[in-house]
Amino acid sequence: MAEYFDRIADRYDDWYRTRTGRYVDRIEKWLVFSMLRTKSGEALDLGCGTGNYTLELKRRGFDVIGLDASEGMLRIARSKGLNCIKGNAYSLPFPDESFDLVLSVTMFEFIHEPEKVLAEIYRVLKPGGEVLIGTMNGRSLWFLFKRLKSLFMETAYRYARFYTPRELEALLRGAGFKNVESAGVIFFPSFWPFLDLAEKVDKKCYKKCKGIAAFIAVRGEKA
Repeated sequence: MAEYFDRIADRYDDWYRTRTGRYVDRIEKWLVFSMLRTKSGEALDLGCGTGNYTLELKRRGFDVIGLDASEGMLRIARSKGLNCIKGNAYSLPFPDESFDLVLSVTMFEFIHEPEKVLAEIYRVLKPGGEVLIGTMNGRSLWFLFKRLKSLFMETAYRYARFYTPRELEALLRGAGFKNVESAGVIFFPSFWPFLDLAEKVDKKCYKKCKGIAAFIAVRGEKA
């Protein structure tokens, strides 16, 4: 997978400057940061990619480090002045109880042993520390379209494993996290033209309709 993301790194980063990309980025960050209770401290952006969330955490005052397996993605992240390292999510290169927050957005779709990664996240979090995982939901209209597209051309969705909010909650509870909760946004397919309306629906339905949202997030706290 790292080799694939090396190849698409520039295209991946450019997507955030498209009209759809700006909307997706804005509403996903609205959800993520409205759910987080941790407002400062040591943070790990796990699966940081080109540094989108690493940069946002830095802007919000966190002492943040990004980690990713793709050198191509990290090259772009470092060009933004971010502290990012190459590493393996299954064996994090940090001591126990290093972080107040571990944030991981659109990485869990591409790992094969989520329980092992969650055990590592639990290990590196301080007592009372917080984890938030954001992933794609395969039950949404958005990603049904994207998955069909991947049958005819190579996209990241061809390699992804999708989760439901209930599955993500169960994984976190199984890893020992408490106060687990989830929510979701983006309820229309990617070609939907009325983005102002879409955003209003997102902010109204992010809890009640999370099961069909394209982007889902689950958070929990270390006991």
